[in-house]
Amino acid sequence: MQQALAAAADAPGYPATAGTDRLRAAATGWLRRRFGVSGDVAVLPVIGTKELVAWLPTLLGATSVGFPALAYPTYDVGARLASARGVAVDALVSLGPQRLDLLWVNSPSNPTGRVSPPEHLRKVVGWARERGCVVASDECYAELWYDGEPPVSVLSPSVCGGSLDGLLAVHSLSKRSNLAGYRAGFVAGDPALVARLLELRKHAGMIVPAPVEAAMSAALDDDEHVAAQRNLYAARRAALLPALERAGFTVDGGDAGLYLWATRGEPCRRTVDDLAALGILVAPGEFYGADGGRHVRVALTATDERIAAAVARLKEAST
Repeated sequence: MQQALAAAADAPGYPATAGTDRLRAAATGWLRRRFGVSGDVAVLPVIGTKELVAWLPTLLGATSVGFPALAYPTYDVGARLASARGVAVDALVSLGPQRLDLLWVNSPSNPTGRVSPPEHLRKVVGWARERGCVVASDECYAELWYDGEPPVSVLSPSVCGGSLDGLLAVHSLSKRSNLAGYRAGFVAGDPALVARLLELRKHAGMIVPAPVEAAMSAALDDDEHVAAQRNLYAARRAALLPALERAGFTVDGGDAGLYLWATRGEPCRRTVDDLAALGILVAPGEFYGADGGRHVRVALTATDERIAAAVARLKEAST
């Protein structure tokens, strides 16, 4: 990926907002290999998926935006930027009679690591199509699972029935390919929706630099490094999870993603303070919604040495 970036560095002209043919082919090929996506899937590169998450309601002209009750805060921020009505819904239980223009789903979930099974996502897609609601699925952790079957995409035939109408899948290379600093991601799905996004993004100057596109293409063509990333995080998880449990924590949520969703049954700020006294920094669960007030989010993104140090400190504090 670094070699591809360097080789494309002589890029004085404006890149195309739509991305190169090479990049779109690499992304489409990966979607077909990984998720079995069929049909005429459209692909559009974005400047890191946080940018897309924040601006999608504005770009689509949404006036009401739904997102999980426990969720990455930028879904709510995006609704606010668009002056839209934000609705926190528990998408894993029931969407009810809500009328929405845009509904975010996130599987595997940040912060909980829960994976939505195909049958649940099918219900979400059916609910949205009956109401003319766009479903945007944030799948940036889809390559980081540790037990069971790999997560599916909202574009997987088992979910969408082979039709991409009204569906967008958002994918980041930050986690799966360790490219957070490159700001590299893409949105894929319904060609009509992607065409609308492309037209607006042209006028807004939302263009991925050509060298980054070259690095993305190399990343999407190679599956071996993704397995290596998964194994790296799996080893950290295998060390940190039992250490938390021995220290009196319950780890809820699922078996995917980059985080452990942990609780000691107390207000999250007390847990944050106690762990900070051990030199272990975690995020208070209330950052992710009111339902997270008694949990903390523990990240697996520290170095192996730092993870080992946290395990040792937890062990010492619990003896």
